[in-house]
Amino acid sequence: MLVVRCKCCNKELKSNTKTQVCGCPNKMTLKEDKVSALDLSDVVMVQSNVERKTSTLSSEDLMFQEQRRQRKIRKLDFEVR
Repeated sequence: MLVVRCKCCNKELKSNTKTQVCGCPNKMTLKEDKVSALDLSDVVMVQSNVERKTSTLSSEDLMFQEQRRQRKIRKLDFEVR
């Protein structure tokens, strides 16, 4: 969850799936983990607990993918008649 405060109007917004706007001339908007405003120097992040997704691949799968990436490409020569 993300909590952001606008310095112009001192309005705090909590992150949500819907777009939220503070309503002052700075036009700070917040949607999920994205913050935008006309002047970002007037925006303060009060709380930011952004959860990062962990990798779904196991270590064995990652090793297999790395080995596969390092394979050489075989070029085929065809006879031209």
